[in-house]
Amino acid sequence: MPEIKYRENPVDEDTKRQFDSKETSKFYDPCQDAANRSLQCLKRNMGDREMCTDYFQAYRDCKKKWIEERKTERWKKAIGSLGFKIGDDSSESSSGSSAATTVGNTTGAEK
Repeated sequence: MPEIKYRENPVDEDTKRQFDSKETSKFYDPCQDAANRSLQCLKRNMGDREMCTDYFQAYRDCKKKWIEERKTERWKKAIGSLGFKIGDDSSESSSGSSAATTVGNTTGAEK
C-alpha cells in the first residue's frame, strides 16, 4: 500500500502563524486533517483497524513532528529569556565543571 501523505505540514510558517495567533484557551491541532482521515477510514471499513494502519501512522508521524517542533521552540524561547545565545553555553559549562573538579579535589585532599 502506498504511503499516505497530506498537503499540510505541521511545522510550516502558515501553521506556526495560526498557532501563535490563536487565543490561549483555544485548542489547535495542525494534524486534525490526518485525524479526520483516520476516523473516516474506520467508518468506511466498519471499525477494522487493520485496514487503516497507514492513516494511523500518518497521524502519529504528523503529531510527532509537531510536538518536537513545539519543544524546540519552547526550549529556544526559554534559553533566550535567560540571556544565553544558542551555542555559547558550551564554553561556560566546561569552565564551570573544571571549577567544581578543583573544589572537589581540594576538599578530598583536606580529609
